[in-house]
Amino acid sequence: MSVADKVVKIIAEQAMLETSDVSLDNSLEDIGIDSLGLVESIFAIEEEFDITIPFNANAPSNSDFDITSVAKIIQGIERLVKEQAA
Repeated sequence: MSVADKVVKIIAEQAMLETSDVSLDNSLEDIGIDSLGLVESIFAIEEEFDITIPFNANAPSNSDFDITSVAKIIQGIERLVKEQAA
């Protein structure tokens, strides 16, 4: 399973949706994930990929990790996984 597939699965589970209902262009807000769901998604992603996401839940717009869309989240995770492997 690719990074993108795993991330979409985690996000879909948090939103209580089918993976087919999650588009790469969606924001988390678009699919009904609130701030608590965002934090839970971040924790689930960190656990799945054994990474630490540099995310400030109190000021998400000031974070180095882009959460504006599912695609941006995937890109950030792929970058972190690659950095960790190096």
